[in-house]
Amino acid sequence: MRYRTIGNGRTSFDVSTICLGTMFFGTRTDVDTSFAILDRFVEAGGTFIDTADNYNAWVGGHGRDSEDLIGRWLADRGVRDRVRIATKVGAAKKDPALPLSNTPPTNFEGLSAEVVQRQAHESARHLGVDRLDVLYGHVDDRETALAETVGAFGALQDEGLVGISGISNVALWRVVEAREEALRQGVAPYGLVQQQYSYVYPEPKLGRHNFVTPDLLDYAASTGSDGRPPLAVTAYSPLYQGALTRRDKPLWGGAEHPTSRARIATLHEVAREIGATPNQVALAWLLGADVPVIPIVGASSVAQLEEALGAAELDLEAEVRARLDAEPVLPREGAASARPAA
Repeated sequence: MRYRTIGNGRTSFDVSTICLGTMFFGTRTDVDTSFAILDRFVEAGGTFIDTADNYNAWVGGHGRDSEDLIGRWLADRGVRDRVRIATKVGAAKKDPALPLSNTPPTNFEGLSAEVVQRQAHESARHLGVDRLDVLYGHVDDRETALAETVGAFGALQDEGLVGISGISNVALWRVVEAREEALRQGVAPYGLVQQQYSYVYPEPKLGRHNFVTPDLLDYAASTGSDGRPPLAVTAYSPLYQGALTRRDKPLWGGAEHPTSRARIATLHEVAREIGATPNQVALAWLLGADVPVIPIVGASSVAQLEEALGAAELDLEAEVRARLDAEPVLPREGAASARPAA
């Protein structure tokens, strides 16, 4: 396992370059399997674990199932000092009687000072910890004054409950304004941005603010110097929940287009030639980029985790990376679309 330092200009610590996503731990992924995955992750040197206060609510859970399971695991294994825990607030249901919705009228709790303060303490209680290493705003909230949200995260960091704060599913301009607002208030700025990111990407669309953009990577690369507190990018769904290897899995969110299919075909060709799996190559592509990100990899079995761990120290040669980054040749109209190998 390899490691990198994340921070916000005031607090910093090292994390593994692969983060373990735990979305369905405690529901779809049963307790024994979840514990086995967590055990193997730590055994392999993994230190960064990602959860949220609303995971599992849409698959029969109550929302904090993942936090509760991690809390039980931490208490049972006694490994709190070996891992860094990230959780998220703000995307649980505002009205429990209505469906969760990210389109108007939305049904998110949002990021008011009251919600951020209350739910952060609740997350710590469910996790059984006295400090949240990372706390993200799960979805940007434009209905709450940015100064209020920034101040709330800053207060939690000053209080010592939160180490580094971050924001997810957000437009770049909002990240920049939030960090400038933190400097005006004299509080710690966001040190992390969590967005979706993968070897395939969606078509540009006004209002699509959940995907990593070249501008976000460029901005992150510009930080870490005097007067510019560091900012790191973490990436959820880097493997598109299996869609890079299975044609029956959808490429959602605007990514189902000919360029994606051509890139997936190249991904499979490269993987065969270098003796790795397509998923490992896709993760290594993220890890070894000019502006590397931290992929958050979900696993529902130890075998899936083992595959992801194999990418942690996979270095792609320059010519391989150039091939992966080359503009794909699209099939002519009427030709069969590119499909991944079985």
